[in-house]
Amino acid sequence: MSPVRQINIAIIGAGGVGKCFLGQLEALVQRRPEPALALVYISTSKKAVYSKDYSPIGFSSAIASVVSSSEAPLNPSDLADYLAGASSKAIIVDNTSSQDVADAYPLFLSRGISIVTPNKKAFSGSYKLWQDIFNAAAQSGARVYHESSVGAGLPVISTLKDLVETGDEITKIEGVFSGTMSFLFNSFAPTSGSGGKWSAEVKKAKELGYTEPDPRDDLNGLDVARKLTILARLSGLEVESPTSFPVQSLIPKELESVASGDEFLEKLPAFDAQMEETKAAAEKEGKVVRFVGSIDVASKQVKVGLEKFDLSHPIAALKGSDNIISFYTKRYGSNPLIIQGAGAGGEVTAMGVTSDLLKVLSQLS
Repeated sequence: MSPVRQINIAIIGAGGVGKCFLGQLEALVQRRPEPALALVYISTSKKAVYSKDYSPIGFSSAIASVVSSSEAPLNPSDLADYLAGASSKAIIVDNTSSQDVADAYPLFLSRGISIVTPNKKAFSGSYKLWQDIFNAAAQSGARVYHESSVGAGLPVISTLKDLVETGDEITKIEGVFSGTMSFLFNSFAPTSGSGGKWSAEVKKAKELGYTEPDPRDDLNGLDVARKLTILARLSGLEVESPTSFPVQSLIPKELESVASGDEFLEKLPAFDAQMEETKAAAEKEGKVVRFVGSIDVASKQVKVGLEKFDLSHPIAALKGSDNIISFYTKRYGSNPLIIQGAGAGGEVTAMGVTSDLLKVLSQLS
């Protein structure tokens, strides 16, 4: 078999993660000249850059090129045709959180186009989409990796896959899966000191860029539920969707339908007493409250919400916006395998994507 000389790269999404990934890709190409990686397509939601003869786009000028472009992005079917029509193998790097792009994964994979992505929606959507993605990959030989869909740059999915594929039995997975929620509760209910008012901590988290533009998108628990859905499926549970198990929302009912995130923050102080009661109840037991997700594989129970932890528990002792994921397995016994570290941020998320790209390159070349 002759070695692969060139691989075409198509990047969908050029926002925070996309820009960080481009920087890492440029550095990777300088370190590893073979196989040659040619950026032949890059798009945002409204614009794209590509050429009919697959001329490579400069890594350093790619963002400026797409900003000034007058071309519209190709629809998924046309993009599949474009990439499959080249003489070189292709990899799509999807840096979006788009459901429409996620729904096209089976099409891309069936055409022999590999995918690396942090897009949670592809792997936490309907169970049928999950099956279609991996069936298409198995049939075509294309690869699909999504490490960053759960823990940014943390090796959460690869570790779980290694445990499962080497025959270990997962009994339970538990942890803090959201950098936003980690920061909020470490500030609101620290292991020492009193912490701030709930509404003030939410406002501070938004100002620091830890929350979505509308903090309700974090506080509804669905981001964590999506991650739990992915890990539960990799553990062998046929979880239908992120809304098919209990997910506790921290949005007061009265504020669910306010018009904007700013209005939500303005009205949130009136509901501080609810969270203060929750914190005080934990303190009476000598514990702290944290927002966690858990998967009990034996009983097939998945849930997301508030739990109380002893001050000595690793989950209680987290700092800043770190994530922590504990794998309880037959081999590891009562002492779980713990992965901990930064679970959010453009550079670490892009690192997970770049790491996945390297895995695909090793399998294609």
